[in-house]
Amino acid sequence: MPVDANAAIETVYQSEWGRIVATLIRLVGDFDMAEECAQEAFTAAVNQWRDDGVPEYPRAWIIQTAHHKAIDRIRRRTRFTEKIDERVAAGLIPSSEDPDFDRNDIPDDRLRLIFTCCHPALAPDAQIALTLRMLGGLETEEIARAFLVPSVTMAQRLVRAKRKIRDAGIPYSVPETNEMPARMEPVLTVIYLIFNEGYASTRGERLVRADLCSEAIRLARLIRNLMGPKTAAEATGLFALMLLHDSRRNARLDSDGNLVLLEDQDRNQWNREQINEALPLVDEAMSGPVGPFGIQAAIAALHCSVRQPSDTNWREIARLYDMLQTLQPTPVVALNRAVAIAMLDGPRPALALIDELAAGGDLDRYHLLHATRADMLRRLRRWGDAAESYQQALALVTNESERRFLERRLREVQSSS
Repeated sequence: MPVDANAAIETVYQSEWGRIVATLIRLVGDFDMAEECAQEAFTAAVNQWRDDGVPEYPRAWIIQTAHHKAIDRIRRRTRFTEKIDERVAAGLIPSSEDPDFDRNDIPDDRLRLIFTCCHPALAPDAQIALTLRMLGGLETEEIARAFLVPSVTMAQRLVRAKRKIRDAGIPYSVPETNEMPARMEPVLTVIYLIFNEGYASTRGERLVRADLCSEAIRLARLIRNLMGPKTAAEATGLFALMLLHDSRRNARLDSDGNLVLLEDQDRNQWNREQINEALPLVDEAMSGPVGPFGIQAAIAALHCSVRQPSDTNWREIARLYDMLQTLQPTPVVALNRAVAIAMLDGPRPALALIDELAAGGDLDRYHLLHATRADMLRRLRRWGDAAESYQQALALVTNESERRFLERRLREVQSSS
């Protein structure tokens, strides 16, 4: 296959999967069929684009090909003409001609998909997992790692969620504006998880997937605008938080693709335009009823507002983590708070907090718990214990950039012992 066809297929898959599947769900009314036909269309593209060249509108080609495959499936399943006519009348099959997908302004169905996946009839974990799969295009294994559960468990959860949508007749629609606040928490959560998967991929060579980051930011901006400023405090906080994190993207890896810690990053590479857009939004999010995303945005703003790491206001960051832990008392928040305590009061009190977390067992399979503990032990010059924790982190990490960083740290403490 020519390189341009390879690259085009990879680009469309990575950046357009959510839009393609969302459009197909609207057209065929079936989650599984939309996903399966999209996969078949990408497979068909491998051969056809090699022979005929990349089409002018690659995404449109995939949608139209998948749509044809879905129609063929429906017709094969249908024994009587009147059943096809019923689907035509319902708008699930076009009666004469295909939708016009030969333009860039393909109808955007992603908001419909998010609100359908995040319907209150579904369990919260199922809402998030299904949206990550259908909109973000994450593999089941990747989603399982985000939830710290086995892949088999996550696969079963996804199957049950799709079945629930079908059996309960959950509508494929965006709720009315007055219904949005009550539906917003899982939607914002899933957008942030999509961003997190882009910001620090759970597996593979790349640490950053810019396509997922951009998609999450776009969705957060859209939802904030739909809700309006008076009801959008947490949507504003999330939007600002992602802008601030994403502003550091170019400084997070060196020229060899190796991870660069926050304190070692070249801040001249940070995107000041994004930071300047986000900072007033942080003030807006913190001026009303304060939520977890607003607090996290305020923490990120303290990092992005200073030009030197030594100027970081760690006391204020620790205070904000205290607030966040009150609102969101999760082990991951507690771990991040321990890091702030280490920067404020040193590694010894932070290590005590981390050991307490480790004893609870909730983060046993979370590589960052072991990596953070290893770093505290390294700073205390407890080389043997640090090496053991780095080895535990390495046994769990699945991203290659992070793996190389941890291996370097391990070699450093081993050579010091």
